[in-house]
Amino acid sequence: MQKENKKQVNRFTRIGKLLDFINENIDQPLSVEQLADKSCWSRWQLQRVFHHETGLNLAQYVRELKLSLAAEQLLGSKSRVVDIALALGFSSEASFSRTFKNMFSHSPMAYRRRGKRLGLRTPIKLCSRVLDSFDLEARLLQIRIETRPEFTLYCTSGIISGLFSLRPNYQQQVPLIWSEFVKNLPEAEMLSVLSESSSLAADIELIGVVGVIKANDDIDAIPYWAGSTASTLLGTTSLDTIDVPAQEYAVIPFKGPIKQLEQVLVWLFSHWIPDSNYNSVDGYELEIYPINYDPEDSSSYMEYWLPIEPRS
Repeated sequence: MQKENKKQVNRFTRIGKLLDFINENIDQPLSVEQLADKSCWSRWQLQRVFHHETGLNLAQYVRELKLSLAAEQLLGSKSRVVDIALALGFSSEASFSRTFKNMFSHSPMAYRRRGKRLGLRTPIKLCSRVLDSFDLEARLLQIRIETRPEFTLYCTSGIISGLFSLRPNYQQQVPLIWSEFVKNLPEAEMLSVLSESSSLAADIELIGVVGVIKANDDIDAIPYWAGSTASTLLGTTSLDTIDVPAQEYAVIPFKGPIKQLEQVLVWLFSHWIPDSNYNSVDGYELEIYPINYDPEDSSSYMEYWLPIEPRS
């Protein structure tokens, strides 16, 4: 077991160094051959390992980072599109614009006119902690930057003690608040929430809202709302409502038992935010769940949305 864990540590270390090299040189031409030389893997081995660990094609990952950097420059500067394209290694403005539109569904100028960060990719980071010399808890995470418009949540609410409380109780309280939400639904909507096969399931989006902005600096008394934006809930008078304003978010993808999310959020605040180009801001934090989410299942997927703003 120790031998296998040591191999994992070495593999993550090599991948981490490669990811750092890509990020530090993202404004330079980067070929798979060049990255293979840096990684000490063959070209075929590198692409296989990279896809296995990240789920991404290596060339696609580099391209999306370049385009995300271009999107930031479009929003944060008055540079010409052609200058941004050439500075990032694209052969022409036409080639850049075509590739940009394929990723963002808008031309560079249309994206600039909208003025919103949508679909930006940030560099993959290694979220890890060493338990002992040969034991590693690690995952590779790529955080997205998104702007979500204002929405109304139909919900039930409660009070939780937060992540950094001396007596955190959110792992116990949050499931109770969600149970209360389900109990308050009419029968048809309850079936939608509980069954992916329901005809109404496509209209249901389950969102937990962490009211840090309403906590008045009391991490032992943070409001939490559990609910949905579904229009089918409009007539459900037993539910409360809360209006969540438009906001930019760092979107953290999370796969695994929900109790492990705590480790990722600690890493987010202590490592990712300080090293990123963004600041966390007071606002409503979001937990977005699919229908039939199982908090114990190692294959379950959810997203945590943290309010941010670009660092000036």
